[in-house]
Amino acid sequence: MPVDPHVAAALTALAGLGAPPMHEGTPAGGRAAYRYMTVGARVPEQVVPVGAAGDREVPGAAGPLRARVYRPEGPGPFPLVAFFHGGGWVIGDLDTHDNMARTICRGARAVVVSADYRLAPGHPFPAAADDAVAVARHLAGHAGEFGGDGRLAVAGDSAGGNLAAVAAQALTRDGTPLAGQFLIYPAVGARGGYPSRAQNGKGYLLEQDSIDWFLGHYAGLSRDDEDPRLPPLYGDLAGLPPAVIVTAEFDPLRDEGEAYGRALEAAGVRADVRRCDGMIHGFFNMGAVSPAAAAAVAERCASFGGILARAGAGA
Repeated sequence: MPVDPHVAAALTALAGLGAPPMHEGTPAGGRAAYRYMTVGARVPEQVVPVGAAGDREVPGAAGPLRARVYRPEGPGPFPLVAFFHGGGWVIGDLDTHDNMARTICRGARAVVVSADYRLAPGHPFPAAADDAVAVARHLAGHAGEFGGDGRLAVAGDSAGGNLAAVAAQALTRDGTPLAGQFLIYPAVGARGGYPSRAQNGKGYLLEQDSIDWFLGHYAGLSRDDEDPRLPPLYGDLAGLPPAVIVTAEFDPLRDEGEAYGRALEAAGVRADVRRCDGMIHGFFNMGAVSPAAAAAVAERCASFGGILARAGAGA
């Protein structure tokens, strides 16, 4: 099907701004532009309501990290979710992904702890991965402090989906039980030659040149991609918790997200994979302009909530 008309209109409006592509700028410029496109363009009535939200710090691999804790309405306790924002390991922060964390909190009925991590190029691979694992391990040992009920899951979008997958593999190898993983158009295949990279690599917000720019800043253009902390698709998938994986029809990362789902299933892990037709990379932030995006986001969050509920029931 074609690109959703509301999403297409948003793409046209962005193109009309005449901003240079991400890969032609600096990391600092990319961060500023991303904030402008996300939290900077949000109006108060678009803020997704939750029971409570507040900032605090959590331990990372090399020191404290900023975090924001979102609690659903109601007395709780609730499942606890470690959430990692996207942005190619180079851009993005708690504010750019504030509404996404709120949406997961509300839609999945879970406490969401959105944690920053060290960004490249100042902190290249594996700094972000190490921070994500450290945050998830901390939440596993301190769930009660956050209003958690003992069920811990991981979630993230794009590069954050990569970090969530890496954290899930690390905690599973540690013997830490996880209730689920919510991987939203995850970057799990590094520089793999997927058809969707060629089909959707230009004109749909995230472009192949920008993917290369992000990877170059994070991991270097010549590093060995076999370390599963970079492409978790090559990691040990046995025993991982069930996953909800979201891909988008016109996303260059579409095929690797779906490949990860197939690999999980081959390893005996339940994977609920859905390709959202007419959508592009980043559509989780487009619910305010696209009813179809809003419906897809609500359905996927509810599916993730269902996994958490089944974990609570011992299923």
